[in-house]
Amino acid sequence: MSRFTAYEPDTAPAAARPVMAGVRRTLGHLPAAVSLMAGSPELLKGFLAANAAFEATDLDPVAREVVVLTVATRNGCHLCLAMHTATLVRHGAAPELIEALRAGATLPDPRLEALRRFTVAVLDHRGAVPDADLDALLAAGWQPRHALDVVLGVGTYTISTFANRLTDAPLDAPLAPYAWTPAPC
Repeated sequence: MSRFTAYEPDTAPAAARPVMAGVRRTLGHLPAAVSLMAGSPELLKGFLAANAAFEATDLDPVAREVVVLTVATRNGCHLCLAMHTATLVRHGAAPELIEALRAGATLPDPRLEALRRFTVAVLDHRGAVPDADLDALLAAGWQPRHALDVVLGVGTYTISTFANRLTDAPLDAPLAPYAWTPAPC
């Protein structure tokens, strides 16, 4: 039995209702994760605002997804893995890239691999990334601002992955083809 309620726009806390309506208008449906996050309108608004800011960074769409999937894999969020796999498919990403991201393995593209490794370093060192890791990112052609954009992505998707895991957010039916389970340890 879940301790969290999956709200509908007419039953959600008043402050979450317009936000949920906006998500429904944008996506054409209301994801289960949004229905669950609505229990804390501030969490829902905060995640969506952080996500909008991350989407506006200088990282291209595939690079943003590298950051998201790295965080989601590390945090074991099956929902984010499925959702952002679908996003990469829509962007025409190579299957080898998607498979490597889902496995937490080395990426076939050296520049994206440098971004993935830097994201892991941000997570591992809680932001106090060793100079060698930052130097490797910059040597791969990224700029200092991209390092900061990664921090925004890590923060944004820590909110999402933690909330989804806490509420045990289910996978929406359209994401079933992209379902993910962690590799056995």
